[in-house]
Amino acid sequence: MTDDLPNTDDTAGESPSPAVSCDLTTTFDQLAVSRREWIRGVLQPWCQHAPRRELLKAAQEWNDIAGRVDPQFTLWLWAWSRFPALYVDGLKGLEESFEVRVTLRSGECVDGYPDARESERGLLVLQGASTPVGPFSIDDITSVERLR
Repeated sequence: MTDDLPNTDDTAGESPSPAVSCDLTTTFDQLAVSRREWIRGVLQPWCQHAPRRELLKAAQEWNDIAGRVDPQFTLWLWAWSRFPALYVDGLKGLEESFEVRVTLRSGECVDGYPDARESERGLLVLQGASTPVGPFSIDDITSVERLR
C-alpha cells in the first residue's frame, strides 16, 4: 500500500502543480490568440498593480515571461498605466507633453513634466521649473493628474 510509504518528495507540503495539457488540435493561430489574451487579461493588469519589488523581479525574467520585448516598453509602461496621466497607448515612453501633479503617500504634491528618459525601472523623474525633481518610486505615488 503506497499510502504507508514515507514521503521523500522535496516538495512535501506544497500544493501539487496542476496537470498541464496540450490540445494537439490547437493551431498556431489559436495559440497566438491565447497568448495575446493572457498578456492583455493577466500580464498587463498584474503590471498595473504589482509593487515595484515584484516588477523588478519580473524585469529580470521578462524574456521568459513576455518574449523578446524590451521591458521598458512593456512591463514598465504597463506599470505606469495605473496612472492614466502618464500613459498613452502606443507611445513608447511616458507622456511628457503635459505638466502633472504627483501626490505621494506622504501627502506631498510635486508638479512638473514627466521625463521619460530619466524615469526608469519604476522611478519617476519630473522636470521642475529649473531642475529635475525625484526620483519617486511607483509605490510611493498615490495619484497623478494633468494640470491645465
